[in-house]
Amino acid sequence: MFVTSAFAQESAPSADTSHAATEGDTHSGTSVPAEAHGTFPPFDPATFPSQLLWLAITFGLFYLFLKRVVVPRVGGIIDVRNDRISQDLDQASKLKGEADAAVAAYEQELAEAKKNANSIGQQAADAAKAEADTARKKIEAALDEKLGEAEARISSIKANAMKEVGSIAEDTASAIVEALVGGKASKAEIAAAVKSVAR
Repeated sequence: MFVTSAFAQESAPSADTSHAATEGDTHSGTSVPAEAHGTFPPFDPATFPSQLLWLAITFGLFYLFLKRVVVPRVGGIIDVRNDRISQDLDQASKLKGEADAAVAAYEQELAEAKKNANSIGQQAADAAKAEADTARKKIEAALDEKLGEAEARISSIKANAMKEVGSIAEDTASAIVEALVGGKASKAEIAAAVKSVAR
């Protein structure tokens, strides 16, 4: 067994006091046995191998728990949320494509109206212009309505997707806290933590 210099100094005075006690010194009642000044067990070099073994076993079990339980659950949650967000984004892009097609149709109809207006004679120019203007206003009103609806859908889908990102982060953080710590954090604490990270 290894003996440190501090341990030797601690044990030496106690041996002297016990020796003095046997010689009939007046301080025999205050002496402390040498066994009482042992090394704190975690700092005792004799117990290092067993401590290292238990550290390796505990770390290995914790690693396996994370690898087989926590990480697959968190990955599954993230995959489901990513699929949902990608579906929402696909739907938003589809609606945007429809809005672009409506704008292209409007531009094509407007170009045809202009071409027809030029081909008509001077007498019918005013009537054709009036018809084109009314048709254009109707088409513009209809397209404005469709564009407004499409933009509202796109913004609501994006807003829902961004809300889903926040809820994903909160759910993931809650699952990680529950898995690692074993307790449940309040939703307000998790929401505040997610908001502070998002900034």
